[in-house]
Amino acid sequence: MSLKQGRGMPAAVIGIGVLVLMSFLTVTQAFAEKTKWNGYVESATYYRDEVGWSKARLAAQLEAQKVIGNVGILRKVAFNAAFRVSYDAVYEINDDEFGDNAGGPIMLENAASVAGVGPALVPHGGGIINHETATTGFGLPPTNAFGFDTTRNPNQGMVVLGDHLHTAKGGVTFGVPVRPFDEDPRGSLNGYMDADKDELASPELFSDECDWIREMYVDASLPIGEKSLNFRVGKQQVVWGRTDLFRVLDVINPVDYSRNNIYDELEDIRIPMWIFNMEYRNGATGFLDDFNIQLVWNFDKFRPNNLGQAGTPNQILNAGSFFRGMRNLWDNGGTVTNFATGMVTTDFGPHQIGLRDVDMPDWELSNTQVGLKVEGVWGDFGWSLNGMNYRSQLPSIRAGRVPAINPFIGEYFPADTIYPGHPGENGAANRDYLIAFDMYFPRVNMVGGSIDYFSQAIDTVFRIEGAYTQGEEFANTLSPRLFSESPVMRYVFGADKSIFIRPLNRTKAFLFSAQIFGQHILDHETRRTSLTGTTQPVTGSDFLRAGMPDWEQNWIATLLIKGWWMNDQLSPQVIMAHDFKAHADVIAPSIEWLISDHWKMNVGFNIKFGRDYDSSSNEWDDARSANMYDPFTQWTVAGLGAAVVPAGTPTAAEHQNLGSATVGLSGLEPLGRFRAGPIGMAEKEDEFQFTFQYRF
Repeated sequence: MSLKQGRGMPAAVIGIGVLVLMSFLTVTQAFAEKTKWNGYVESATYYRDEVGWSKARLAAQLEAQKVIGNVGILRKVAFNAAFRVSYDAVYEINDDEFGDNAGGPIMLENAASVAGVGPALVPHGGGIINHETATTGFGLPPTNAFGFDTTRNPNQGMVVLGDHLHTAKGGVTFGVPVRPFDEDPRGSLNGYMDADKDELASPELFSDECDWIREMYVDASLPIGEKSLNFRVGKQQVVWGRTDLFRVLDVINPVDYSRNNIYDELEDIRIPMWIFNMEYRNGATGFLDDFNIQLVWNFDKFRPNNLGQAGTPNQILNAGSFFRGMRNLWDNGGTVTNFATGMVTTDFGPHQIGLRDVDMPDWELSNTQVGLKVEGVWGDFGWSLNGMNYRSQLPSIRAGRVPAINPFIGEYFPADTIYPGHPGENGAANRDYLIAFDMYFPRVNMVGGSIDYFSQAIDTVFRIEGAYTQGEEFANTLSPRLFSESPVMRYVFGADKSIFIRPLNRTKAFLFSAQIFGQHILDHETRRTSLTGTTQPVTGSDFLRAGMPDWEQNWIATLLIKGWWMNDQLSPQVIMAHDFKAHADVIAPSIEWLISDHWKMNVGFNIKFGRDYDSSSNEWDDARSANMYDPFTQWTVAGLGAAVVPAGTPTAAEHQNLGSATVGLSGLEPLGRFRAGPIGMAEKEDEFQFTFQYRF
């Protein structure tokens, strides 16, 4: 029987495949002979207090550079590529925290116990108000749909949202599945933060976007008289701005915060994109010593920042846990602490609250992103003017357009019964202030610029960078849709100076690099809820706060001190950062030892301290006190009894005067994370870090 007659590939196809493979090997060999190759192999091992191993990653990167020369009318044609693969064994060696055995059964707070309603702690699936008990115990309509099926959403493989930082303290929390998605599919966001264990352990190899390609681009130059038009086309990082750590103008590439939160070098955690980068180099002109114009077209499919997903060692703002828990609530229902009347732990069924969908933009021309930069040099000043139209790489969640089932009426709503404001036979409708969301990535316009100046008199480099954006969206519990748009101003001031400290090193100066980052939300909205049908601006230590939890204005300062000994082979450094409004700090001392031309070792610590996350300063309105289901959520109508209602709660008439608006009951979850910031939210992530690298 011939191959054509068999079930395998035809002989012709096999022959063509062999020829293609031989040709590829021949070209690769010829290419390799004239190409400069280098790279490294690296082992990174981190140990975290109270958790154990948080990283056990082996990584390898191969880099290639080839100068091709002149090709037709093009000059200086060159090819560059970098390929990276990694494997993190932490999901195997510490699987109780980050792998298939992470999480477990959970217990949730019930603040109503202080009024004699239920126990202080109830299991997931055991809400005081649920499908079975609501009608008999609380006088709710006989058709209510409170409750969910625990066989669909079992009490296993879970943690309580934020429980590593605080107890519920009367706020809103719920269960979060934390096992990889091949082990536990609950809470999948349809392509965003829903990796299985292979994708978590080896994100480059198992990426749908070929993330093992860190760089692959072609450089070329087209002479135009004495000027030139330079092109770089391919997968690359395009870096705007003149500062470290803070992304003010540096908005072209998204960032992978799942590698090490905010603490890795941006060069290592930017996500490369397929970009057309064209630069017109004019050279000296008029009073300028140099003048260039750059056009950047990011034609790749949109990708947001990787924030880390629930159950992984690094999640900036613990956002991955919040989103996964909210999606699980929408899909499967769940138990929410202290919800009804602000105190009674409540079971919700599917499609009542939570995160319904992610609007991830498809690839089309209108979804690509474009930017323009003009830069020049005048004496000791370097400057740039920048503009970019792009999609926000951080998600926004929008309420008010998500038809959710009314848990008081539910799918059993009688067709011949009319409740005011509740259309439809199952009570599904869009409702103001309801915590049922869709996720979006809005369009943003950014304009800004930068200046650097070298002062020879004091041997110091000064850096200034600023940007103004329109289109960014922020959580806002005073808005019926629980978000609002605001222009934002961001800026960084920095200075670098080498200073001799003779008692420590007589022959080599220390590098001191300081910078301060500022952010101002220009249309910020915040009020103190008075619980009397009116609102007032927040002042001083007012407690019941509603509106936008992000600080109206905030600053983060950093300081780097770095020294060198043993002919620059031994280099200790310390990096410090302070978040002024969150009162959160981090200090990261480390020592780098260049053992030889090939071997390098780095040993360090990353330690956070400052105000605890569970400070009342981080508590914020969570919209549970809004009157979303009038008349059922008017506080005295639900029949729960005055003993259960929190002190200061408005009467039904007062709540009616407020319409659906929140009356400001507050908790640490979910919005306190925006007040604590990335440093404050990582306060329990102190680490010892050891890295060993061989470069070839």
